[in-house]
Amino acid sequence: MSARPSLWISLLLVHLIALVALIAWVFSQTRPVEMHDLHLADGEKLKCVSYAPYHLPGQTPFDKDLRIPRDQIVADLTALAGITDCVRLYSVDQGLDQVPAVAREVGMKVLLGAWIGFDRKKNAIELDHAIAIANEYKDVVRALIVGNEVLLRRERTEDEMRVLIDYAKSKSQVPVTYADVWEFWMRHDGLAGSVDFVTVHILPFWEDEPVDIEHALQHVAEIHGKVSAHFTKPILIGETGWPSEGRRREESRPSPANQARYIREFVHQAHDRGWNYNLIEAIDQPWKRRLEGTVGGHWGMLDAQLKPKFPLAGPVADRQSMHAPLVGAAIGALVALGLGIASRRKAGGGAPRIAAVAAVGAVGGLLAILHWEHAVLAYRDELEWMVLGGVGLIASASALLLACWNGARLPSASLAWRRVRQQQELASAANLLGLARGVLTFAAAVAALLLFADARYRDFPSLLYLAPALMFGTLAMLGHRAGRAERICAAAIVISAVGRWLPEPANPQAIGWLLTGLGFGLPLLLSACGKDQQSQ
Repeated sequence: MSARPSLWISLLLVHLIALVALIAWVFSQTRPVEMHDLHLADGEKLKCVSYAPYHLPGQTPFDKDLRIPRDQIVADLTALAGITDCVRLYSVDQGLDQVPAVAREVGMKVLLGAWIGFDRKKNAIELDHAIAIANEYKDVVRALIVGNEVLLRRERTEDEMRVLIDYAKSKSQVPVTYADVWEFWMRHDGLAGSVDFVTVHILPFWEDEPVDIEHALQHVAEIHGKVSAHFTKPILIGETGWPSEGRRREESRPSPANQARYIREFVHQAHDRGWNYNLIEAIDQPWKRRLEGTVGGHWGMLDAQLKPKFPLAGPVADRQSMHAPLVGAAIGALVALGLGIASRRKAGGGAPRIAAVAAVGAVGGLLAILHWEHAVLAYRDELEWMVLGGVGLIASASALLLACWNGARLPSASLAWRRVRQQQELASAANLLGLARGVLTFAAAVAALLLFADARYRDFPSLLYLAPALMFGTLAMLGHRAGRAERICAAAIVISAVGRWLPEPANPQAIGWLLTGLGFGLPLLLSACGKDQQSQ
């Protein structure tokens, strides 16, 4: 049996349109973005950058037994000494108490932090240790920062923080401050009487109303002016920066070019206006992906291998080359083409079928490369690689199975599984495609529900499910109906995709997920109302 030519022509047209659109999108990422060149005066460097050493595999501040070796701190600060004269610390635990000594050796200064949290006993030990280090290295330590965003996290009250800050001031031989998001300083301005200067965090990306990169520097200037007018003490911008990867927040888009633009233009403005600042952050922090998703791990000026992520002069593009995606498309097309030719006697279909399977393979290969690139940035542990990587493999395998398929009606997942259990048609392409459709529909439904329920730090999984959406969505519209279980999952996909899009209708990533979800789910739902297309 072979499918009607119209089936293969429909698949061909849908996938050619998708292939052209994807290549155009990838090409747009290679466009160099012109931005301000950062030319610092002779000997001038960035004023300060946040430093955390947890950039090697497995390193995390949540590992109570971890102690960062001195050699790593030396290597990190040596790499940073080329761009800055100062690093900001958030704690003196886990070997970070070695930083001031190393900073002295490489000619850097330190904003020393004492981490304050829920545990009162640990707070007392941390603060006393930080005070002792600050006093011992007062030629290196510019200031002692007692707590970071403690009020934001609601781990201590304003009165409790005042007691801790006053205690530090009574013991410290260096200036003392407290760091928090600018709104929380405005709400708790009574703390200003206890500090030597006010340290505020101004992060346009994380604002309650995210700020477009086009207006980010204007936003920082407005907030700095507001804070400066509110307090009589000096102002330090304790954190500001932009992420290079991750989930878009409405108008705020993480990208390499946007990160480079923000840093370069902010530093130019800060030096021109005489602002005191600290950039977040020195080195990418993979462990932060557990707290803040992909975007949390990619705020560094250096990557986890200590390589600069962007130049300080010249245009910057989000993607350096189209080679990998194009090679993936070519390999996918050739493999699918080979399988399609090899099975043409059994599957039939003629030229339309061969052209369609090549187009499906090209789209699958291109998306496989894009998914791999995202996985390297986003996947946090073996479980995610196993589960999400497995979904990606099934999606890629589905494109290859299509090349061997003769157009026979796809069974529902339950029927396909029953055939497997009864050892009937185990290896038929139709049966395997039915199983793959069921697994991918279930996986997409789970992903859609998770994104709908908890969206702040989750990436949109469009790259993972676009290929199945194009293929199985087209087949469903042509009469290859899904079973009840798949239709329930399809309903979850559609409802969740629409529900996720509604709060951020102008977000291109949300729109992309909406189209992917509708393309996957709606045809499966609507196919229940039509008749099965019989193979002929």
